[in-house]
Amino acid sequence: MDFAFAEGFTTEWLDAWNSHDLERILSHFTDNVVFTSPFAITVLDNSDGILRGKASLRHYWSIGLERNPQLHFELVSFYLGVETLVINHRNHTGALVNEVLTFEGSLVCVGHGTYEEAQTARAPLHALGRPARRPRSSGRRT
Repeated sequence: MDFAFAEGFTTEWLDAWNSHDLERILSHFTDNVVFTSPFAITVLDNSDGILRGKASLRHYWSIGLERNPQLHFELVSFYLGVETLVINHRNHTGALVNEVLTFEGSLVCVGHGTYEEAQTARAPLHALGRPARRPRSSGRRT
């Protein structure tokens, strides 16, 4: 991945989200994309937070756009990898978000939405796919 591609992709990706044009957003992803998001667990019934395929993303993000008409992303920075791009941005609530995107050619085939702890703290730990903490044992057996 080169800088010019990463910069162009990041700009187009942010513009697509800020336009709320779902088909434009989805045009950045392969048909068989796998995307993870802790918020999918709380938004979609029976979700494990892993969305498989563009149709699943369309369903999830259509709900998200409907529930968040004020949604807007502002770029903080982006980071290049070999076939990976990380887009660091602030969302409409001011929270920091990282989109970790792996590419197949010019399209994203695997993505992960990652969020500040303060943002995910609104959901119960078990809803985010993490086990609830158990009380520590004193080490004594009774």
